[in-house]
Amino acid sequence: MNDIIIYSRKDAEKAIRSGNFPKNTSVISFYDPQTEHIKYEDICSDVYYCPYDDIDVWSEREYEKYSSTFDFADDLAQFIYDAYNSGRDIVCQCDYGQSRSAGCAAAIAEHFYKSGIEIFADFSRCPNKLIYHKVIDALNDFSHNNKIPDQRRV
Repeated sequence: MNDIIIYSRKDAEKAIRSGNFPKNTSVISFYDPQTEHIKYEDICSDVYYCPYDDIDVWSEREYEKYSSTFDFADDLAQFIYDAYNSGRDIVCQCDYGQSRSAGCAAAIAEHFYKSGIEIFADFSRCPNKLIYHKVIDALNDFSHNNKIPDQRRV
């Protein structure tokens, strides 16, 4: 079973500085487009950078923007499957480790292990629902389009 680890920016930087960053890991790093992301290249060669503002409030009129928002979810699904199939743990990191990273981690946990609800039930987090839905939809589409058998554990 691959571990899914949620880090804030502060926790990730601390783990990097102390030399305690998990080995055999793929990183999904969410960051605000107007800020600089963490440089993982020296400690991890498998990184997917996600420039995405942490906005989770959508009105019904804005919902039509859903298809054009977070438009790299399909590429991210490929990245996640590559990490999963390689047996690497997956670190989901965002500024506070509460919203974007938690939404992504919940989607991964739900897709592969049917345990995404555990992340939603953790009151220290507030998973971004848009990220959750975009990532789980992309993972489901990827597995369906590539005829990957359902290997999720119940």
